Amino acid sequence: MILKCLFPAAGYGTRFLPATKAMPKEMLPVLTKPLIQYGVEEAMEAGIKEMAIVTGRGKRAIEDHFDISYELEHQIKGTEKEKYLADIRNIIDVCSFSYTRQIEMKGLGHAILTGETLIGSVPFAVLLADDLCVGEEGGVLAQMSELYKKYRCSIVAIEEIEIKDSSKYGIISGKEMEEGVYMVSDMVEKPSPADAPSNLAIIGRYILTPDIFEILKNTPTGKNGELQITDALKTQAKNNMVIAYKFRGKRFDCGSVEGFVEATNAFYEAEKNKS
Repeated sequence: MILKCLFPAAGYGTRFLPATKAMPKEMLPVLTKPLIQYGVEEAMEAGIKEMAIVTGRGKRAIEDHFDISYELEHQIKGTEKEKYLADIRNIIDVCSFSYTRQIEMKGLGHAILTGETLIGSVPFAVLLADDLCVGEEGGVLAQMSELYKKYRCSIVAIEEIEIKDSSKYGIISGKEMEEGVYMVSDMVEKPSPADAPSNLAIIGRYILTPDIFEILKNTPTGKNGELQITDALKTQAKNNMVIAYKFRGKRFDCGSVEGFVEATNAFYEAEKNKS
């Protein structure tokens, strides 16, 4: 049902300077794989093979990563090191990648709108690579894709947060329809704890219906002069239906140094326990 996944990847990654001065934050490695590869693998698990990536200046490393490196592969061909490229070669063989550039950084809503040329008029997933998620029963996008088959509407992934952190997230309010699934009545982008309608925060996983593009075009800029996907989804919720899904799994906020280190440690322990 969901065949395309959009990756907004044009941000500067300023919280990781100077590491991200010349390297895209999406290419920061957790163990031996960059963040964006984990995201692509999650999309593949959900049955998605068309990856659409919104990039910006200085992001060529992302395109090079999802391409064949003839010189490198020639050098390690026939050696024990060849196995290290098995995963990325499988991705390159199975998936198609398309790219467009976001010329100015004007918020997540603007990044998604920039991707319209790659998506067209079909429902699609959106994955923010710096939210690294480990699902309990399949990946988060796979869980959301199953939910889309039932409801056929836009879906946002949510998790419970401490209310003191509400100013870092889009916060939803709504009525629980079934366990972990909420009919969204309102959304607020980065409210203060006093103004937050709940402790249910949107994280970097979405399934969006294609009418979101027209809504974004008619949505005024919001907080910090940016075009917010939250504002567009709020409009969509008034006219149709938007649901929020409390996914089964764990999210690591790899957009922060603390979350990135936590993810690295957790993945290292998981790998160590396998061997």
